[in-house]
Amino acid sequence: MGARQGLSPTRPKPIEVSDEEESVLTSSNGHAPDEPLPLNDPSLYVNRELSLLAFQRRVLEEAQDDTNPLLERVKFLSILGSNLDEFFMIRVAGLMRQVEAGTAELSPDGLTAAEQLDAIRTEVANLLATAHKILRRQLLPALERAGIKIREYSQLSAAQKSRAEKYFNETVFPILTPLAFDPGRPFPHISNLSLNLAVQIQDAEGQEHFARVKVPATLPQLVSVEPLHKRATKDSRGAKTQTFVWIEDVMAANLGLLFPGMEVLAAYPFHITRDAEIEIQELEAGDLLENTEEGLRQRRFGDVVRLQVSTGMPPEVLKLLINNLEVTRKQVFRHTGPFSLSRLKYLAALDREDLKDPPFLPASPTLLKPESEEEDIFSIIRSRDILVHHPFDSFQPVVDFLKTSARDQSVLAIKMTLYRTGRNSPIVEALLEASEEEKQVATLVELKARFDEESNIEWARALERQGVHVVYGLIGLKVHCKVALVVRLEGDEIKRYVHLGTGNYNPVTAHLYTDFGLFTADEDIGADVTDLFNYLTGYSSKKDYRKLLVAPINLRQGIEARIRKEIMHSRRKGDGHLIFKMNSLEDPQMIQLLYEASQAGVKIDLLVRGICCLRPGVPGVSDNIRVISIVGRFLEHSRIYYFRNGGDEQLYLGSADLMSRNLRRRVEALFPVEDRRLVRHLRDRVLETYLSDNVKAREMMANGEYRRVQQEPGEPVVNSQEVLLKVRKSRTRRT
Repeated sequence: MGARQGLSPTRPKPIEVSDEEESVLTSSNGHAPDEPLPLNDPSLYVNRELSLLAFQRRVLEEAQDDTNPLLERVKFLSILGSNLDEFFMIRVAGLMRQVEAGTAELSPDGLTAAEQLDAIRTEVANLLATAHKILRRQLLPALERAGIKIREYSQLSAAQKSRAEKYFNETVFPILTPLAFDPGRPFPHISNLSLNLAVQIQDAEGQEHFARVKVPATLPQLVSVEPLHKRATKDSRGAKTQTFVWIEDVMAANLGLLFPGMEVLAAYPFHITRDAEIEIQELEAGDLLENTEEGLRQRRFGDVVRLQVSTGMPPEVLKLLINNLEVTRKQVFRHTGPFSLSRLKYLAALDREDLKDPPFLPASPTLLKPESEEEDIFSIIRSRDILVHHPFDSFQPVVDFLKTSARDQSVLAIKMTLYRTGRNSPIVEALLEASEEEKQVATLVELKARFDEESNIEWARALERQGVHVVYGLIGLKVHCKVALVVRLEGDEIKRYVHLGTGNYNPVTAHLYTDFGLFTADEDIGADVTDLFNYLTGYSSKKDYRKLLVAPINLRQGIEARIRKEIMHSRRKGDGHLIFKMNSLEDPQMIQLLYEASQAGVKIDLLVRGICCLRPGVPGVSDNIRVISIVGRFLEHSRIYYFRNGGDEQLYLGSADLMSRNLRRRVEALFPVEDRRLVRHLRDRVLETYLSDNVKAREMMANGEYRRVQQEPGEPVVNSQEVLLKVRKSRTRRT
């Protein structure tokens, strides 16, 4: 199916399903093709974990796509490696715990935890085999042609080996700590995500020994073996010629210095991944901050869930690792090349702008710039709602909004939620400045933001030292909403100014992720946000909000009610239309309701970047549902929920995906966009552009596979992110 030119109410053509696929969809339950399946039938659901791995395959396709700049392709391989690391640390670890506990609960698609693990191992093995083949056969030869040479140690010249040996002696050797394993010394602890060398040694009496040497992560992982004067030499195209060797190869070739008087027989790299899910016993925790810190310490000692070894590792060494790391052979993955693929980020970071995406400067919206001395950011926001679209629009206005609020004499209070702020955060600096200016400052710092716990603990303590009111989170809930509230005294009145977002208050990721932010002085939204902060920082049983949809309070009910209303419109007039853009769709209850809507004739366009457990195009069930995934230069992170509503369109933005965890176990906020001009922009310019993509878009088939959307004859080429980059300047004009 090609990209469409418009979002007309006509029904999309059903995706053709082969006889074999249709048989798969019906055989497990005995229903005939013309008899609709019960909407909770397991055959109507894609496995959550396999769907996430399907997203990783789409990432891998970007590494394979030779229309992407070379180092961007390398970057996508590194992203794949990092994603798989997290997948094993969290998802695989969770399934393994279910198996160990004897959990009998089946996934919505009818699989046991053990069956899911078997399917995962097969798919991951295929993914890694393909990834290493792409690296070995495509990327490394192309890098060589571009003047970037990655060599094995044996391929180095004598002069290059001499320089590598010098680097080892002066820089690497002083850091290394060899750890022996024998009856007097226990097997050393191997930390999570660490790269290590398993070293076989023979003493003067001919006795063999084992030692482990950790590859230091604090040093450059790629070692240049060019002479200093030549590292700046350029080839005929003006590009630098560079030759590198991986640090573990340098170490393996020079281990004799670590074991004087011994013969180093061989060294084999291995990499482990541990269970990294922090178990926080909140109900028993007297101090959530202290409990989270203890969880971080324990993360280093989680069970090993994956062992990656080189293909050349002999059976006796592998057996030693398996026994002492307490893993099974099913948890072992053998391959050649870098351990792990995430380390390719060091290669992608090389200073070769000619091999990367062209740089761009985000637009600074002129709508937020005062045009006269009488005008300031507050009067601008009072005059109209303002929408910013990152990274196409700069994140700086968000920082400026908070900095101005910190210094403004009329501002009385600032309240914010902080989920992932990053290090050296100008957002936190603005809050600290506001506290110094004697504003009332309150922040909710979510300590349970996975893999950002340590950074958030540091910020929480810094804010507390400055006198900021800091809340760490709520019992049983993760606070994921992105909200900032500024309270200002204007004459005799209190005015509230709000920024609500789909993404984190993090200037770094705001340059890499697509997200929306809304500045508004709407009184009802301001009152809702005040109630929301009272819920977060105090005690509140409020069950209704004026305009916000807040999880776990009224968000599920609000979305479901609007979908049911769309069903009603479709049955009456045949013009029901939903467009949902999100990261993931997993909640079975929501999926069943979308199936109901499709059966009622509602046209449904789903832009789902990652996990999608719904099957589109199933005859009689999801004929009217189309699922598109876009993987491109930027990580698609914004959430948009559009309801045609019989022509009286409703559109919500926010932090929530349609996942059970978001709807039940997180504090999320969806906020309405009510300015008709902004609704038209989001509907006709943004969503239309994404749905018309025929370059980076993949369409999901009924069997769960994805195929690239093909350009139809005469159709223009549409790369949605590139289109949005080109038109960003037009949005900065005052209208």
